[in-house]
Amino acid sequence: MTQTPPAFEVLPRDISAYRKGNIGIDYVHRFESGKPGPHVLINALTHGNEICGMTAATHLLDTNVRPKIGTLTVSFANVEAYESFNEALPSDSRQLVHNLNRIWSPEWLDGPEDSPELRRARVLRPVVSAADHILDIHSTSQPVVPFWVYPAYERNAQAAMALGRPPVHLVMPDGLGSGTPLIQHGRHGQPDGKGVALVAECGQHFLRSASELATAISLDFLAHFGLIDKDPAAPAPGPQRRFELLQTHIIKSEEFAFVRPLIGFETFAKGELIATNGPDEIRAPCDECTIFMPAQHVIVGREAVYLTKPI
Repeated sequence: MTQTPPAFEVLPRDISAYRKGNIGIDYVHRFESGKPGPHVLINALTHGNEICGMTAATHLLDTNVRPKIGTLTVSFANVEAYESFNEALPSDSRQLVHNLNRIWSPEWLDGPEDSPELRRARVLRPVVSAADHILDIHSTSQPVVPFWVYPAYERNAQAAMALGRPPVHLVMPDGLGSGTPLIQHGRHGQPDGKGVALVAECGQHFLRSASELATAISLDFLAHFGLIDKDPAAPAPGPQRRFELLQTHIIKSEEFAFVRPLIGFETFAKGELIATNGPDEIRAPCDECTIFMPAQHVIVGREAVYLTKPI
C-alpha cells in the first residue's frame, strides 16, 4: 500500500509551557465567566500527530480567549504521543499503544488494561464528562476535503449545519463500529442527551490550511454557543453534503489490499470490489458508495475503511 508523502507545512513544537493547567490536570485549562451559560470543551491532540488541534488550542490560550458567558475548557489530550513525533515516521505518533479515540467506554476506562492512552483517558474523564458541548479537533492522513463526524442525533446535526464549515458531514447512525470515540462518552453518546459533540476533521495533518481551519472552527464553535462574539467575516453556511456511515471494516490480514490507491471520497457501484482482506472481500453495499478514511498502512486490528452513502 503506497502512501503519498505528506507536505510538512506545520510541524509539532514544544508545548511544555502549557503543561501546568489550572484545574490540577496537566495540559487542561479552564476559564469561567461567572455568568450562566454552557460549558464548552475544545479538545486537541486526541491523536498525537494531528497538529492542527495543537495550533487551534494554543491560539485560544495565546490570544487570551475568554468566555463572556459560561465556561471554556481547552485541553491537549495525547501529549505523550505528540512528543514522540518523528518526521521520518509521521504516522507513528498517532498513538503509543491504544487509539485514544476508541476507548471511551466503561469497558475500557474501568477495565484492567493499561497504556499511556488509557491512563490519560482516565485522567481526562471528568473533563469530558463536565462539558455540555465538545469540539474534538482532528485531521486526516491524506489531503481530502475537511468534514464533520458526529452521532446521528438531531442536536449534533443542527449545530454542524448552522456552523457550516466544513460543509461535509459524516453521520454515524450506530456509532463508529470500531470502539467508542470521545464524542460519545457518557451522556454525549445517549439519544436523549442535551449537549452537542462534534469531531472536525480539518484536512491533512501538516498542512497550514488544516491549522487555519481548526482555529476558525474553534472560534465558530465558541461563538455558536455564545461564549464569544461571532466573527463578522465568518462565511455564512453554504451548500452542504451529508454521508451516512454504513460499514466500518477492520484490517484482518497483512495481505489486506485495496483494488487501487485510495485517499478518500472515491465512489463505488453496488457490488464493486473495494479491497481484499485476507480471504474476505470488501464490496460496496450500495450504489454511490463513498469511501472515507481508507487506511494508508496495513496494520492488523486497525480500521481499513469506512463505507458510506450520500444522504
